[in-house]
Amino acid sequence: MTQNRISLSFELFPPKTEKSSENLFKNIKNFTPLEPAYVSVTYGAGGSTRELTHNLVVKLHKETNLTIVAHLTCVASTQDEIRKILEMYDEKGITNIMALRGDPPGGQATFTPPKNGFRYASELVAFIKKHFPHMGIGVAGFPEGHQECPNRLLELEYLKRKVDAGADYICTQFFFDNRDFYDFQERCVLTGINIPIIAGIMPVNSIEGAKKMAGLAMGARFPARLLKSILRADNNDAIKAVGIHWATEQVRDLIDNNVKGIHFYTLNKSDSVTKICSSLGIESSKNLETENILQDKF
Repeated sequence: MTQNRISLSFELFPPKTEKSSENLFKNIKNFTPLEPAYVSVTYGAGGSTRELTHNLVVKLHKETNLTIVAHLTCVASTQDEIRKILEMYDEKGITNIMALRGDPPGGQATFTPPKNGFRYASELVAFIKKHFPHMGIGVAGFPEGHQECPNRLLELEYLKRKVDAGADYICTQFFFDNRDFYDFQERCVLTGINIPIIAGIMPVNSIEGAKKMAGLAMGARFPARLLKSILRADNNDAIKAVGIHWATEQVRDLIDNNVKGIHFYTLNKSDSVTKICSSLGIESSKNLETENILQDKF
């Protein structure tokens, strides 16, 4: 992010079966030529895939040349447990963390911090920065707002607490209208937040996927033009094509406006993302320079 280019990154989740693990590593091979700035690995809801996440993070770090960002949440972990996780990552050379509060475990309507744990992501960020100051820390941002905080002014204050605690960059929840992202950027500046903000993009793949996106904890606003296109499609292949086209236009516009980075929520599949990048002429993240493009090419 300190270099003069737009970062490109991908998000993966830990597979639960041997077959899905094989498919994941097959898809990772398709991502590799794009030379992403990093690949992040998620926790399941309520920290349910914690061990799978640790195993995948270590495996990717060991078997690929990718920079790995490990998700870490406050859910169901004491401070001592989180310290041990960080020590394990540090010993293996994994020094980038996405620090999140995390969603409540299944069956819980609201988040309850564990005993001797953290209540807020800002506390987790401060803990990492204090004990592992050399680690890079990302935090989440919500262009469309966070469901648990209807006060949008207060929401930005909470985000600033994470930044003031030591966060190095913000990666946003996915969105479908770039105007929401640009407005979020401007409000961050007004709040005194000046670290890089990476735009989260998730292409729609199916009607079931669209319904799931709409029902996620943070929700997702589907613009009317996108909904019309989805409703015109009569099968999932057509819906997938709509999703690729819409996300391509989002990414093109974001790049044209010098976004700091694009983060693809891949659902462990490479085809949509590679088609988006190919149609935009992105052969590698290294050709996403933000200055002197004409001078270099002509």
